[in-house]
Amino acid sequence: MTYPEATHAPLAPQDTEITGPEFKRRNPVGVWLGLPLITLGIYHFVWYYKIHREMAALHRKPDSPVAGPMLVLLFLSWTLVAPFVSYYRTGERIRQAQRHAGLPESCNPALGTLLMLLWGAGVLYYQVELNKIAESRGQSR
Repeated sequence: MTYPEATHAPLAPQDTEITGPEFKRRNPVGVWLGLPLITLGIYHFVWYYKIHREMAALHRKPDSPVAGPMLVLLFLSWTLVAPFVSYYRTGERIRQAQRHAGLPESCNPALGTLLMLLWGAGVLYYQVELNKIAESRGQSR
């Protein structure tokens, strides 16, 4: 049995400027209320996974959590403590991402975690902080 030869994508030209991984700018109100209401709450898990994937790509660290924080929300939300620990650590990761992007560390993990108790407004706060990183990298929606 013979197999077809693998095709390889051409490499980028050497003179092309590579700006790093994309950090998507999202509408904070849409992330906080709009899409979660339309999808019956499922979008919150999608958003949580996506922001961790973007932060892991920005840090380029193999031990950066991507799916773990979302799985904590999905499977351990009944404990009431685990989600708040996850939200707090997310705020710390956002602050590290801001530092890595050369921005002042304006994200306050304690404030973001407390805002989660107020109709989930921590999502709004965290997305505003993440949008600062996307804007500093010159990326838009």
